[in-house]
Amino acid sequence: MTYTQLAISGVIFALLADYFFLRTRLITTKRFWTSYAIIINFQLLTNWWLTSRNIVMYSPDAIMGIRIASAPAEDLLFGFALVLLVLAMWERKSD
Repeated sequence: MTYTQLAISGVIFALLADYFFLRTRLITTKRFWTSYAIIINFQLLTNWWLTSRNIVMYSPDAIMGIRIASAPAEDLLFGFALVLLVLAMWERKSD
């Protein structure tokens, strides 16, 4: 399975978990998108730093080839999935 396929699978899993399994439906709230808008800036900065210095490298055969802040677009998909899933689990636990 390629990095692209794993990233897309991660997003689908996180969306399903948020909406159907955990039933927090964070993706429908303004507070989630506000939080994510803050987090994504730090993710882009960190991804840029790690990939532009070749600390983290990706095989061109495993990614789409689209880069944002020198990191593969798949990193943003994984980041979105991780943030959504963690916040949804945290929200569920606090109910």
